[in-house]
Amino acid sequence: MQTHAAAPATHDISDADLSALAISVLEIFSIGIGPSSSHTVGPMRAALSFMESLPQAPRRVTCDLYGSLALTGRGHATDSAILLGLSGLRPEAINPDEVPAILSDIREHGCLRSRQFEQDIAFEEAVDLVFHRDTFLPVHANGMRFSAWIGGESEPVSSYWYSVGGGAIVCGTADSLMAPEAAGATADTAAGLHNQRQPYPFSSGAELLALGEETGFSIATLVLRNEGIWRTEPETLAGLDHIIDAMDACVQRGLRQEGVLPGGLRVRHRAKSIHTRLRSQAESLGPAQTFEWVSLFALAVNEENAAGGRVVTAPTNGAAGVIPATLLYYRKFVPGADRDGERTLLLTAAAIGFLYKKRASISAAEMGCQGEVGVACSMAAAGLVAALGGTNQQIENAAEIGMEHNLGLTCDPIGGLVQIPCIERNTMGVVKAINAAYLALQGDGRHIVSLDAVIETMRQTGLDMGSKYKETSLGGLAANVVEC
Repeated sequence: MQTHAAAPATHDISDADLSALAISVLEIFSIGIGPSSSHTVGPMRAALSFMESLPQAPRRVTCDLYGSLALTGRGHATDSAILLGLSGLRPEAINPDEVPAILSDIREHGCLRSRQFEQDIAFEEAVDLVFHRDTFLPVHANGMRFSAWIGGESEPVSSYWYSVGGGAIVCGTADSLMAPEAAGATADTAAGLHNQRQPYPFSSGAELLALGEETGFSIATLVLRNEGIWRTEPETLAGLDHIIDAMDACVQRGLRQEGVLPGGLRVRHRAKSIHTRLRSQAESLGPAQTFEWVSLFALAVNEENAAGGRVVTAPTNGAAGVIPATLLYYRKFVPGADRDGERTLLLTAAAIGFLYKKRASISAAEMGCQGEVGVACSMAAAGLVAALGGTNQQIENAAEIGMEHNLGLTCDPIGGLVQIPCIERNTMGVVKAINAAYLALQGDGRHIVSLDAVIETMRQTGLDMGSKYKETSLGGLAANVVEC
């Protein structure tokens, strides 16, 4: 029987450094491919960033995967992501339909077709991509080491990268992490971590509420003003519209698909058949069917994610269905819903996501699924309250309710695939989010458990949670259900 090192207890950089970093709404919501932001999108970005750091084309490259990336990497398509990133491809730009042919070519010929250097680079996957299933690096569960042999040098150029959740990556060493600028990372490669001063900085729920009281601004307005350090307001609004449209497109694609999802579990697409049935019952729409519809929206997104399609990390791929489903609930079932309300929903949800990313983590390898679906539920509840005209205090209350009832949620994907229980878990997340929103709107915002307290509780729970329950597929359902 194999033994496994304990998962590390620390997270992104340091608490003090991370709380000071600015995060953009267009980075916490970013377009990528499935099935996982931390295991697919992050490693793809890391591989690309490593190649971009090289002064010239290498003759050979290798990659070592550690911890959760090694344990569930094949089920999460980490191996494919590494090959694509080393080839110079970006998750937000790649056409998912072209991926099988690209991978087949690499594996058949034993070389990478580098877009960056416009030449072939030796890469024998069986030898050059190594899964260290028994080793966790000290600082993060999602660790990678890339090595490249350049010119006639006998020793490779090597660097360590970490996928810290939601597609964000940080460079470092085997036992430490570096801030993005120290690592030479750009806004593109760091994917959400920047040392820039915003006009209305906040790193806690209490600070966020205080800023609202001081300025009279809504949470959405505070976030929109903060985005000004990167781009103009019209550019930010256009970016939000692009994200909204991408979310909707993902749902629509998911509603059209049939057959069996890849990976071997033989999980079937269900969204199309459910959609057909609900459309036939449209004239008798009742409260229960409303929740069937929003569950369907989440199901469609996460089936698309499991199939390797294009999704929006919200804030991760494994939890990508909760916020789009909440957005479509607002659009289809709330009278007077409009694009401004949809933007408000995303801006407010992002503010809550910032807090989890700064004060805890959105990586299931560190926090379990409470850090993914739980965070998405909290974000979606807050965003919906804002879109419905709630106060900042009610928004904070909804976010707290959304997480409070996801505490302790484990990440135990059967077979390392983002399918069971991940797909259905998103449907549960959106129903909880809508419930939390309306519960918060029934009050005046005053409540006993603060959002900051529940985020800290989530963090402590994640640290106390055994590593087998944090995206390793060594415990929970993954250990107790026989794969068919």
